[in-house]
Amino acid sequence: MTLPDWSAVRALTPAPLNQLFDADPSRVAALSADVAGIRFDWSKTHLTAEAVQAFAALADSTGLAAKRDALFAGHAINVTEGRAAEHTAERGEGAPESVARARGFHGRMRALIDAIEAEALGPVRHILHIGIGGSALGPDLLVDALGRDADRYDVAVVSNVDGLALEEAFDRFDPQATIIAVASKTFTTTETMLNADSALGWLQGNGVEDPYGRVIALTAAPDKAIAWGVDETRVLPFAESVGGRYSLWSSIGFPAALALGWDAFEEMLEGAAEMDRHFRLTPLEKNAPALAAFADLYYTQARGCETRATFAYDERLRLLPSYLQQLEMESNGKRVTADGQPVTWPTAPITWGGVGTDAQHAVFQLLHQGTRLVPVEFVGVIEPGDSQADSHHNQLLLNMFAQGAALMAGRAHQDQARAYPGDRPSSTLLLDRLDPRTLGALLAFYEQRTFVNAVLLGINPFDQFGVELGKEMARAAEQGGDFDASTTDLIQRAFG
Repeated sequence: MTLPDWSAVRALTPAPLNQLFDADPSRVAALSADVAGIRFDWSKTHLTAEAVQAFAALADSTGLAAKRDALFAGHAINVTEGRAAEHTAERGEGAPESVARARGFHGRMRALIDAIEAEALGPVRHILHIGIGGSALGPDLLVDALGRDADRYDVAVVSNVDGLALEEAFDRFDPQATIIAVASKTFTTTETMLNADSALGWLQGNGVEDPYGRVIALTAAPDKAIAWGVDETRVLPFAESVGGRYSLWSSIGFPAALALGWDAFEEMLEGAAEMDRHFRLTPLEKNAPALAAFADLYYTQARGCETRATFAYDERLRLLPSYLQQLEMESNGKRVTADGQPVTWPTAPITWGGVGTDAQHAVFQLLHQGTRLVPVEFVGVIEPGDSQADSHHNQLLLNMFAQGAALMAGRAHQDQARAYPGDRPSSTLLLDRLDPRTLGALLAFYEQRTFVNAVLLGINPFDQFGVELGKEMARAAEQGGDFDASTTDLIQRAFG
């Protein structure tokens, strides 16, 4: 493979942001894009025409176009595991046979949802979704963002193996009116299966005659789910080539499809497909995922930034930073290239963030006056999601816009404790409204941005071997394995 050559990027010396605006009246238009009801604005980053050209050359040298084509064609682009990454096929953009298979699985999911709505499993009011990582973060975000006004079903997503997380759901739900969705790609995930066993015990202990009859399995290993006790008619498969953190478009999205309604789920898929088509067909200088990745890489490779912050100025998107942490850091937190050679350049920055305006009174002190340069991403929605006076949403958006302006402008003061250096970058994603279509497009944008970052970094975003060692050592600890003196002492203090 061709390793990335960062020399042209590191040689860039853009002027301060305020000078870039003064020198180019068309800067906003040149560094903005409108896709699927979302306005993307990178004008308050240090991207310039020269920088975009340098990144486009890097994209060409690292084979971005060919790898993008391979992704959508269903080729084995996950080279370390020898398989495709076919999450785009779940929304209709991929190899024809993979798209057909995904539609078949979606049809199976819809048939089961129709049966549940017809009370074939008895009266159902509650959905207890049990998973972890990508099997929980995506569905949790979808339901929290879009289901606040839904009165179809109550949904609880439980991922933590801490029993308190389960008990919180148990306290809310009537076991006689609850179905359990067990989401695990392999149907062997330790935390998920322990929580599933405990949930079954809760059903049985509360007089549910057939606890297994209340379980829906969401998995790429249907045989294991059947062996565990789930009837084949309640197993919703998805393809092995769909990675966990990219799986909310598959049967992993079952609780969202049930709680929000099938039409909403299909609209989400179509919004994602619209972003996929934009990514495939749009030149890089106007390609939203590519431009976002160019900005990311400028700050990590040329400016030494180790973190990137995302702030959602909408309560409905409060789970977005957590979702992005897994998507970006599990995908691109790598130290070897796709062919196994040591990486000698930074890979993924640390993703973090929060919700505006709360974060303004917590972490923005560091962003404005700290010694670390942190690229900031703002995400807001024009149409409010509440029924309060307009002043609430107006203040929310005005605060978001003002923070971006303040980070860039700064303010001089003879008292240095009150001075703001400015020239601090931010980008803004402004949704017309938060609905299934725009949310689908937004999440697909983040997926494709992660992919572009990976290609230009020369790494594979579709494996996650880094999560295995800790799990293996936890199993070893359970079996009395030998550890360092500190860990041994802690185990003895906890368990005697």
